[in-house]
Amino acid sequence: MNHAVVSPTVGLTSARSESSFSDPAYQAYRLLQVGFVVAPIIAGVDKFFHLLVNWDNYLAPVVNSALGGHGHAFMLVVGVIEIIAGIGVALRPRIFSYVVAAWLLGIIVNLLLIPPSNAMPHYDVALRDLGLFLGALALGRLSGSFARTE
Repeated sequence: MNHAVVSPTVGLTSARSESSFSDPAYQAYRLLQVGFVVAPIIAGVDKFFHLLVNWDNYLAPVVNSALGGHGHAFMLVVGVIEIIAGIGVALRPRIFSYVVAAWLLGIIVNLLLIPPSNAMPHYDVALRDLGLFLGALALGRLSGSFARTE
């Protein structure tokens, strides 16, 4: 069986060759990029409408207290930042994938600060966000090979 080795740096010119579209590493890069554009924008917009969930419930009480009880206003700012991060991943994935990764790390810490005595701890969401954190790091690494020169 003949195994061809495909370099992730093949076809990095602005006119991407047809062969690079069939490269699994390039496909993974694009899948991650689309995911980290769409998800932050949807979550950010929903901070204003609460159609998916009441996002204020995901703010640790200690954080809300540190904000002087202005958790809802903070969550609106969070929404704006998430929208900007999603747009950033679309335009400059080499930079903004790491911004999203850092943001997800902050979300994980916040979720772990929610005491188990509350309605229910959000450990499952923190675990999911750990996976997203790793995906954002992977996007950052792949962006080094596939993103346009910035």
